[in-house]
Amino acid sequence: MKRSWWVASVAGVLVVAVAAVLIAWKLSGEPDGSGPGPATTATSEKTAAPERRAVLAVKIDNVAAARPQTGLSAADLVYVEPVEGGLTRLLALYWNRPPTVIGPVRSARATDLTLLTQYGKPTLAYSGAAPELLPSLHSASLVNGSPAESPNAYFRDDGRPSPHNLYLHPEQVPDSEPVPVNALPEAGPAPEAGAPASAATIRFPAASFAFTWSAQAGRWLISLDGSPLTSTGAGQVGTATVVEQRVAVRLGERGETGTVPNSPIARTIGGGQATVWRDGKRFPAVWERANEQAPTRFRTTSGQPLPVADGPLWILLVPA
Repeated sequence: MKRSWWVASVAGVLVVAVAAVLIAWKLSGEPDGSGPGPATTATSEKTAAPERRAVLAVKIDNVAAARPQTGLSAADLVYVEPVEGGLTRLLALYWNRPPTVIGPVRSARATDLTLLTQYGKPTLAYSGAAPELLPSLHSASLVNGSPAESPNAYFRDDGRPSPHNLYLHPEQVPDSEPVPVNALPEAGPAPEAGAPASAATIRFPAASFAFTWSAQAGRWLISLDGSPLTSTGAGQVGTATVVEQRVAVRLGERGETGTVPNSPIARTIGGGQATVWRDGKRFPAVWERANEQAPTRFRTTSGQPLPVADGPLWILLVPA
């Protein structure tokens, strides 16, 4: 009788100990990028990080070796910026809950600094920059969220080649001040003007974006260089509104390696021509932004306010 009691007691202790180990392992984060611990592979964007007060801006790679990206479908706004060689890079903004993993993360550009001033004091997550840009990055009105400042926020995906394998856990970078009132794009009903449109193509010298209207999804489905643009765990990326914003461009700093000259810098203060696609329609438009702190606004060519649709927004900064 005593022996049976002793065996039962030992078995009970072992069960409790094993359960405790399993719970602790689960809380530490499995090695798939979904938890706060070290990770070797990027995961989907179905789960979300804690809500933030400030805008989180992340520089995301979009060359062929960087696709599919992670966390791209969850972005509230994506800027497509011209960079050296006629290529493009993405600046993804999150002002709701970001996904738990975003990437691949790449280098900052001078264009980012002027774009982000309209959002107050956002957090910028990036990896590297041209040497001559670093002083401006560190003196800008933003929270620096690079690996140098937040090393625990980043991990490498061992299944991808470097430098297209650096990913971000956004909950590990600092938050900042709440986004200013009226800084975010104005959303609302479209004006009466607008021509039916089922597709749009926007070209850069070495990149081509195509947008196809899906009435069922209520989104423009995005393709890049002839293939669907997908985000891990979320399928093809879509957006409620597409804006082709024509901008003046000057040649500025070198690329992040410090060896590629004449990286384009887009001028996003002032005004110019634009085209807006939303709700299956195309709207000739103009854009205007009075100063660095002012938000960018769009109007029809007749002067009516042209708000964006509810949902994700893609703005492509196309050299005029």
